[in-house]
Amino acid sequence: MSAIDTRPLAVALMGPTASGKTALACVLAERFPLELISVDSALVYRGLDIGSAKPDAATLARYPHRLIDIREPHEPYSAGEFRSDALREMGSITAQGRIPLLVGGTGLYFRALMRGFSELPASDPARRAQLQADLARDGLAALHARLAAADPVSAARIRASDTQRVLRALEVIALGGRPLSEQQQGREQRPPYRLLRLALVPDDRGPLHARIAERFDAMLAGGLIEEVQALRARAGIHPHLPAMRAVGYRQVWQYLDGEFSGDELRDRGVFATRQLAKRQITMLRAELDARWLDPERAGLAETAASALNLFLDGARPTRVS
Repeated sequence: MSAIDTRPLAVALMGPTASGKTALACVLAERFPLELISVDSALVYRGLDIGSAKPDAATLARYPHRLIDIREPHEPYSAGEFRSDALREMGSITAQGRIPLLVGGTGLYFRALMRGFSELPASDPARRAQLQADLARDGLAALHARLAAADPVSAARIRASDTQRVLRALEVIALGGRPLSEQQQGREQRPPYRLLRLALVPDDRGPLHARIAERFDAMLAGGLIEEVQALRARAGIHPHLPAMRAVGYRQVWQYLDGEFSGDELRDRGVFATRQLAKRQITMLRAELDARWLDPERAGLAETAASALNLFLDGARPTRVS
């Protein structure tokens, strides 16, 4: 028996870092009734402006992005919290008769939004504070080893350098009394919105790599080192925080600790950003129903607008099994 699909509409604009997502989102917002929601794990933090490539004040004034600057750098923010926040903002946009445009490169956030989670235990401030203390005392490698002993399946898929996910996994295990991998079984859900997925993925990564290098140079010239110095001076900020382990911030922190020279800082920052882009592209390959657009090809905005027009024209309620 079939039912009418009356889910509201939304657009997801995904892609690796430096692929031009923000610029394209702003162009589309000029032409369609769209409201922007950021899907970026660095942009949620206040004070992380230069190294996160946060849109400037003029851009945000003309094209407001929801879910930017909603946390202090020392405050945790999980994919589950993002999903709740994003769905709330999407509901508000839909209620105004407009369409949410989710733009960003954090694949974990997109997966959380589109596929959902099982009912995992809510974050517990006391437990999280204890884990932060363990992290400061023992280091991230020791906590990942603890995770591997308690839940080998989760440890195998969570990178040993991913502070936020390691801490969350240990927290869920402690609160739920069994491995995270068991608690997550059967979590995938039907997306609450009918989504048009647009993915900016270059056929030739050469221009993307060049743009990454140029942008990191611009960040250094624009005060990235001074930005990290100011963050280091704030109470409660340490190098194991997810905010400070973001690409660029982590390398500058290490430079300020005297681990390497300024020239090496530049090389490490560019390399880490390229590796991030590679991981993001790999993750996008799993989005089988995404429309891939080459950001280097002429007429990108027109191609994206055409895809969006077709999506809207065909968005009448349809029967689904």
